[in-house]
Amino acid sequence: MGLLSFFTKEIAIDLGTANTIIIHNDKVVVDEPSIVAVDRITDKIIAVGKKAMMMHGKTHDNIKTIKPLRDGVIADFKAAEFMIREMIKMTENKRYLFPPSLKMVVCIPSGITEVEERAVRDSAQQAGAKEVKLIHEPMAAAIGIGLDVLEPIGNMIIDIGGGTSEIAVIALGGIVNNKSIRIAGDDFNLDIMEYIRKQHNINIGERTAERIKIEVGAAMTEIDNPPPDLAIQGRDMLTGIPKEITVSYHEIAHALDKSLLKVEAAVLSTLEMTPPELAADIYRTGIYLAGGGSLLRSLDKRIHLKTKLPVHVAEDPLRAVARGTAIALKNFDNFSFLIQ
Repeated sequence: MGLLSFFTKEIAIDLGTANTIIIHNDKVVVDEPSIVAVDRITDKIIAVGKKAMMMHGKTHDNIKTIKPLRDGVIADFKAAEFMIREMIKMTENKRYLFPPSLKMVVCIPSGITEVEERAVRDSAQQAGAKEVKLIHEPMAAAIGIGLDVLEPIGNMIIDIGGGTSEIAVIALGGIVNNKSIRIAGDDFNLDIMEYIRKQHNINIGERTAERIKIEVGAAMTEIDNPPPDLAIQGRDMLTGIPKEITVSYHEIAHALDKSLLKVEAAVLSTLEMTPPELAADIYRTGIYLAGGGSLLRSLDKRIHLKTKLPVHVAEDPLRAVARGTAIALKNFDNFSFLIQ
């Protein structure tokens, strides 16, 4: 086994719209933004991950930043392949005489088409993987949270990522019913940008919107332990001069309301399609929240008020999917729900 593992390297990849996480030997070895910076003239990739993110929104004509994934699926095949390859390189320890063959489990949104699925598989193979299996995000999230997905008990998972929100009911190692909506963290950022533009006449960038969401984002206008108001800078649309304003969590809750209503509607429609026996289980076990979006203040409370069900937020929601993917990798041959 020792010799075999020397020639085979097993990695689990959570290929997210906002962040890509790679786990090797039960350790998170890469946790980087899913973005690359490209030189327009030579078409060479200059930076990947955090370095590229620092350039985002601040580039000149010769450099462009690309987010290879949109709505949880690959939008730019070449950039995605390069990003995966570079991130795999970050996991290398340089002692290999021959590069080991790669065995990968990659997680994908549950609402993905066959063509999109093939794009993920091809990208992973082009990046050097000899063997690739795929796992659906809600299933990975459930495993990562610590639920026993093989039991005949219904569990409901809501995984709010950067590009998609995945809502699924899981039992007996399979997804009984699910809804994958393309409303998630990136849309929250766009809502914030639009709100600041309309209410304050100020243009802000994506990175500033992300900061606002993290520091003063909320799902309800009345919350316990409200965060202090945040000072932000942007360009005044009337004068064109940079300007500073302060925003409160109240405002951001209003800005996000439209998108959160769509998430709620998807949750209710998934519950409507759930078989009665599993619905009875969910009444007892409640709903589990994972993904970066579940860190939004009071989102659990808002979903609880809407569904009247207990709502639990995963311990480390940002990495729940990646951890579940790593566990699936360990049981590569036993888990039937891994897509061949």
